[in-house]
Amino acid sequence: MAVRNLLRGVKRELREGEAWLRGATSSVVPRERGVRVSYGHSRLPARHEYAQGGIVKLQSLDREFPNSPSAFNVLYLVSSRLPDGAVTLARWAKRKGARFVLNQNGVAYPAWRPVGWQEINAPMRELLELADHVFYQSLFCKTTADRFAGPTPAPSEVLHNAVDPSVFAPSSAAEQRPLTLLLSGSQDAWYRFDVAVRTVAELRRRSIDARLIVAGRLGWRQDRAAARAEADALLRDLDLASHVSFTGHYTQDDAPALYQSADLLIHTKYNDPCPSVVIEAMSCGLPVVFSATGGVPELVGDAGIGVASEESFERNHPADPLAMADAVERVTAAFDAYRRRARERVVSHLNIASWLDRHRVVFAQT
Repeated sequence: MAVRNLLRGVKRELREGEAWLRGATSSVVPRERGVRVSYGHSRLPARHEYAQGGIVKLQSLDREFPNSPSAFNVLYLVSSRLPDGAVTLARWAKRKGARFVLNQNGVAYPAWRPVGWQEINAPMRELLELADHVFYQSLFCKTTADRFAGPTPAPSEVLHNAVDPSVFAPSSAAEQRPLTLLLSGSQDAWYRFDVAVRTVAELRRRSIDARLIVAGRLGWRQDRAAARAEADALLRDLDLASHVSFTGHYTQDDAPALYQSADLLIHTKYNDPCPSVVIEAMSCGLPVVFSATGGVPELVGDAGIGVASEESFERNHPADPLAMADAVERVTAAFDAYRRRARERVVSHLNIASWLDRHRVVFAQT
């Protein structure tokens, strides 16, 4: 353990040294030459490459403001995908006269990381103090950041994540299939998978022909094979092996077809700050049944039904599968209305065009 900690410390120092060198050798482009943005990463993945979390937002911005890592006048960082040495990069950018904009997602707290959550929040605390402007991805993100990382002295606003409705669109073909629920994103906690599967089991017990698609990694164990073995064991116990399928990782190019293959998104994560998967699904016309915690209620509005859980930052409180099944039945009883509201909510409130417009304004400020 001592050797491992020593190696970890050496690697951390090396990364900090590399960030210091990157910051020291970068240059600030005069503003009269237009906005030049660095996202802190030397390269961003393309849409046909696997990406998750905060890097997806950077893909959207990169098309409008191409990444310029060594010559820029705006440094834009996303807290859920910080580059190595993020604080060092921000300090150099400010020292050289660049504008620093932070996109703040969730923070760590005891239920998420019982030991070490303060250390995870430490760089975010410094970045919030250094920022010239902060975009909070939801009101939940702001209130939890204020509580666990500290308030920012900079101008700030809530700007929910957004998608392109022309890319994430409903299927044009009517398909005859069993009621198909989608569990998407990174399943980094067992309860997320467990609740979704037990919800489908309850629906089938009620004589509803339901199936489940599980997309994304099974990440509750480092050994992915062991996680899949646990998942398969639960399916056998509940006699669901033939009613649940797994897609594994998917890219942004793959995502629209994935959503179009389902009828409803079941989002079981507790206290999720601002999941883009929810917005992408809604844009494709999928209503959402979800844990009514975190920032998800802000996103869904009347385009789905949330299941209440006890509010806590000390431990997770997964939604009751029976209540989730009740919500699914209520949604399917008025499917057309929920589908329409899901799509309309994205077009009117969570549209990437408005999201980009707001970034243009903030980037242009001096």
